[in-house]
Amino acid sequence: MNSSALAARFVSGPCITASSNAEQRLGDWLAELEPQQSAEIGAWLERPPARAILLGIAEFSPYLFDLIRADAARLIRLLACDPEPHLATLIENTSRDVLTAAGEADVMHLLRRMKSEAALLIALCDIGGVWPVMRVTAALTDLAVTSVQAGLRFLLRQEVARGRMTAVNHDRPEEGSGLIVLAMGKMGAGELNYSSDIDLIVFFDPAATSLAADIEPAPFFVRVTQALARLLQQRSGDGYVFRVDLRLRPDPASTQVAISTEAALHYYEREGRTWERAAMIKAHVCAGDARAGEALIAELAPFVWRKHLDFAALADVHDMKRQMQTYRGQSEIAVEGHNVKVGRGGIREIEFFAQTQQLIAGGRHPQLRVRPTLHALQVLATSNWITFQAFDELTAAYEFLRRVEHRLQMIADEQTHALPEDAEAVERFANFFGYESRAAFAKDLLGHLNIVQGHYGKLFEGDPTGTVKLPQLNYAAGPEDARLLDHLATLGFKKPVAVAGTLQLWMQGNYRALRNEATKAAFIEFVPGLIDGLAHAEDPDDAVTAFDRFLGALQRGGRLISLLRENRELVALVALILGAAPRLGDMLARQPQIMDGLIDPRFFGAMPDQKELSARLAVTLKDADSYEDFLDRLRLFGQESLFLIGTRILSGTVSAQQASVAFADVAEGIVHTVHGLVRDQFASQYGRIKGQETAILAMGRLGSREMTASSDLDLILLYDFDTDNPDSDGERSLHGAQYFARLTQRLISAFTTRTNYGVLYDVDMRLRPSGRAGPLASRIDSFADYQEREAWTWEHMALTRARVISASPAFRAKIEGIIRSVLTRPRDAASTAGDVADMRRAIALEKGEDDIWGLKLAAGGLVDIDFIAQYLQLVHASEKPEILSVSTLQVLDNAARLGALPQSDVEILRQAARLYHDLTQILRLCVTGKFNPETSGDNLLHVMARAGDTPDFSTLEARVRETQADVRRVFLGLVGGGSSA
Repeated sequence: MNSSALAARFVSGPCITASSNAEQRLGDWLAELEPQQSAEIGAWLERPPARAILLGIAEFSPYLFDLIRADAARLIRLLACDPEPHLATLIENTSRDVLTAAGEADVMHLLRRMKSEAALLIALCDIGGVWPVMRVTAALTDLAVTSVQAGLRFLLRQEVARGRMTAVNHDRPEEGSGLIVLAMGKMGAGELNYSSDIDLIVFFDPAATSLAADIEPAPFFVRVTQALARLLQQRSGDGYVFRVDLRLRPDPASTQVAISTEAALHYYEREGRTWERAAMIKAHVCAGDARAGEALIAELAPFVWRKHLDFAALADVHDMKRQMQTYRGQSEIAVEGHNVKVGRGGIREIEFFAQTQQLIAGGRHPQLRVRPTLHALQVLATSNWITFQAFDELTAAYEFLRRVEHRLQMIADEQTHALPEDAEAVERFANFFGYESRAAFAKDLLGHLNIVQGHYGKLFEGDPTGTVKLPQLNYAAGPEDARLLDHLATLGFKKPVAVAGTLQLWMQGNYRALRNEATKAAFIEFVPGLIDGLAHAEDPDDAVTAFDRFLGALQRGGRLISLLRENRELVALVALILGAAPRLGDMLARQPQIMDGLIDPRFFGAMPDQKELSARLAVTLKDADSYEDFLDRLRLFGQESLFLIGTRILSGTVSAQQASVAFADVAEGIVHTVHGLVRDQFASQYGRIKGQETAILAMGRLGSREMTASSDLDLILLYDFDTDNPDSDGERSLHGAQYFARLTQRLISAFTTRTNYGVLYDVDMRLRPSGRAGPLASRIDSFADYQEREAWTWEHMALTRARVISASPAFRAKIEGIIRSVLTRPRDAASTAGDVADMRRAIALEKGEDDIWGLKLAAGGLVDIDFIAQYLQLVHASEKPEILSVSTLQVLDNAARLGALPQSDVEILRQAARLYHDLTQILRLCVTGKFNPETSGDNLLHVMARAGDTPDFSTLEARVRETQADVRRVFLGLVGGGSSA
């Protein structure tokens, strides 16, 4: 056996448990092959590492197993190859074949075939321990660079053939073209991850092109860029090559995908921001006119590398650090659900650790101007900026976390960085990663995360942290005190004069909340620590203004001030709340006690599940001594829960999906509790009807568990009773339908009556049979008959989200059976599509669809995605009932698995839904009316950009526009435009 063969070099592999079905899965596939192929693969399987790897792929990675099954000859070829020369030959041959390809379809096929073979080869080298992780990232980068170069050369050669440009070297038409393609991020640094997008910026020099005289540069290069992106990312039967992200260019919301060098230099000189400086550290000319590209990089150098460590440069670094600090649980690092890229102790903190010090010192120390993260750490160590211990520890952590990231992405070829949410799934992942147990994996993971967090936390030794003794200053001196102004400027305030004026007012103590002398004295004593804490906010100056506004609205402040004084780390978090979410700030001003939850050790841990919430609610209500007290306690519980979940959203410690479920769990627990209380209290007055049953059916966002901070409750009340004994047995007897109508009114009142603690929830019952024209409560047989005979298509669409949240087990089962029967009846697809499209068009006419920030109603927004999921269920559930789910995301996954929707469309819709939910959670939390970016504060725009995983708001806007266009295209392709289309 050849010792250089890949299969002979395997040294590690996944851990396969005895309960695995992998042997059966792999054996079934081998049995389907030609005998010779099966025998060749079987021979390799006699080697234990090779066997463990193929069994592990069969067990844990649907994506890689699909690649294996798609082409047995390819697998045999790879197992027998020497991987280094094989990959080099594959890349070289594909580049040559693309040059001579007859057309675009051939190029797409060649590039996708290369990607599939290389993806499987690289995965085998990674899983088998043949290549270290940075060799893996280099191979992935080589693949991306070749794909971009080959695709661009093909396109430019076509343009030469059409007479639109000239080429001195026909095989390299990009030379002298003036077109520059910069690879950014991990591609620029040679560090691509396994399922990475590629970040590109395309520039052109209009004064130095090889275009024909009558060709306008801007539209020409925009068209070429769009064609290049299409060549690489459009999905076909062969898959895709790389997803392309062009949004790192200057002001992507208002610029074309290719931008002139003159405009770019003008932008960076006048408007370039800290994150763009950091991004340019990794910029690398990967394709196009190399000479023009290097000249552009040289011209950008003064923007990236500042000559002096002046105050502005230090302020930039502080701004960047503040934007990275998202309060992801400073004292706790989780395993389940932890994001190894952006979570605490993750990959991004290592990258930021290096990039920040490169920005600070790279101007004076050119040796720091390197792109790869580990190279940067090495130079920092040899230059005595960091210790060699820090270098060794961060390098080991970086390599470990990158391997975790790769293995996560190999499961389904998704650009994910988060570990599974539950321990059982983490156990499976740990097995795929080569560990025998979750515990062993968690020990190593937590060790690395804690080490990274420790180094990251010490990044700025001189940065005020609140743990060092604060200087003795006269904080009441006002703007005339030069020493106070110097201190404020050192802390990072950009308007120290204005801040000093506000401090003077605070020290005077003329606020309603400070009327008590003891409270006033405690606050004045706390002011130095408070201003130090506010300096750690994302925008310190805005934080002071927001806190001053909050202080003016505060009714009583003693307890809150004591809490902040004893928990100084919360000051910056409160500043974030006040600056970005006035709605939460108003709640805090009215009810300061709701902040108690922030100091609960559980706050930054896992979100409480329904069982835990119910237990907490029961404790809250236990000592209620009247119905009114009960309602007040319910409202306080609801508001505290909303405040805590909202704070978690703002601080980045929960995903939108987790928050949606948490909001729904709170509402569901409250509804169930109110249902029981009102039912019993009502019975004490009116008695009960023989055989009576009541159930609350959640519809809309509560039904689908996709609630936000401002969601109302869409409910339907269903009932049943013994028709032979229709009267209640109380002193004040009520008859049948009248009894349940009154009960429903009492239930609604429990939610909507305004007490000292406000309203619990707004309730909407318009989704009941016949809407406003129908009775408030429906008897079960009437409900079933209506759904079977009278309901419109849109009502059945709404029924896809129906979920029984409070009922006896038997009555719940009966209702669920009726709903399932309605949803699984056969329907004409064309007729249903027409109804769905007409409904969408009617909503657009009534409410508009042109505002891109109306994420629900915009063309290509949430309603489009919801309607697609509902349409798919209605037309497919009769034959494929497994498609049914109240969750839109789950329906999309089910549709892909069942072949009801192409995987490429599902990926567009899934990513869009997650983006919209992320942003909607923020907007519902922070904005009461219509969102207008022009009038919104920087704090909110920063939070939104972070929620959308973009470096700034302009990039976010570009992403939203592109996403909405993609979703609308899928919607129109599936259901059409309606009867008038």
